[in-house]
Amino acid sequence: MDDGSESRIDKLYRVIEQSRFGIHDLSRTELDPQSGLPRFNMPLELGIFLGAKRFGDDVQRRKRALILDTEQYRYQRFMSDLAGADPQPHGGDPRAMVGRVRDWLFTVSRRATIPSPARLLASFDRFDAGLHAIAVDAGLDPDRVAYPDFERLVFAWLEEERAQGAL
Repeated sequence: MDDGSESRIDKLYRVIEQSRFGIHDLSRTELDPQSGLPRFNMPLELGIFLGAKRFGDDVQRRKRALILDTEQYRYQRFMSDLAGADPQPHGGDPRAMVGRVRDWLFTVSRRATIPSPARLLASFDRFDAGLHAIAVDAGLDPDRVAYPDFERLVFAWLEEERAQGAL
């Protein structure tokens, strides 16, 4: 549950502590057009995740991370201390990123099945194309769907997809 009295960094610590897996996309470090400064939230979150894994208890040491970037070793130009990591390149293509994340999750989670990238993307495309109508059917303004409502719509959609054998 979200707590407005909890600071953002404390929320981040809590989420990382509770997470077995971390997916960190370092490509989102471009300069902000207004301030001219880079956004370093993703590298900060990766650092906290790696610190939890390194200095935490046995549960924390079992954490697994996927590091993504547009190019495999681009991060070395702005985070040289991460040398030795093996980031997965996605070329700035969200659809390629889906494949990288899916393949990594399939490997580290040891789940018997995770749909192929093509099936995941086809399902996403159907959901995205129907989101306006799905939101209206749920009594929501399709242009202003709050995150908890969006999450609920996604879960309902996925249940329907599974029931129909599409996923």
